[in-house]
Amino acid sequence: MTQPAPTVVPMPAELEIQRSDRVGDTPDDAQFQVWVEAALEEQPGGFSLAIRIADETEARQFNSEYRKRDYATNVLSFPVELPVGLPAEIRQAQLGDLLICAPVVTREAAEQGRPETDHWAHLTIHGVLHLLGYDHESSADALEMESAEVRILAGLGVSDPYLDIA
Repeated sequence: MTQPAPTVVPMPAELEIQRSDRVGDTPDDAQFQVWVEAALEEQPGGFSLAIRIADETEARQFNSEYRKRDYATNVLSFPVELPVGLPAEIRQAQLGDLLICAPVVTREAAEQGRPETDHWAHLTIHGVLHLLGYDHESSADALEMESAEVRILAGLGVSDPYLDIA
């Protein structure tokens, strides 16, 4: 007797959102959930991550400490570093943390002539892809990552962030 193929049911991402007391309006938790799940849609299993919405001072401190760059950047990704020996399902489920600088997102969206919400979506998805192992250190890697971003964003109705519209 043939066994039916198991049905893969996407698991919602377990998401923790933290906001600095010094940031103004940001997308709500439900919106971040949509963006994170869109970025993880093609990945098997459930995932857990945290997003910290920071002001420029905090983002600058993290960028300086971890990347040795003395300015506030838009998004930083911190993939989880778990001890060796944990079961694969535990290791896979833990993605890491993102730090997104709200004032930089606002400023960049205005400079680029893009809706601020679209820029939030782009940077959230960009950060999640970094947690999944994507990078843009080489031209080939950048093309692969940008293609994934554009495809995911298009599924959300967000235009290509790499087109010059400003």
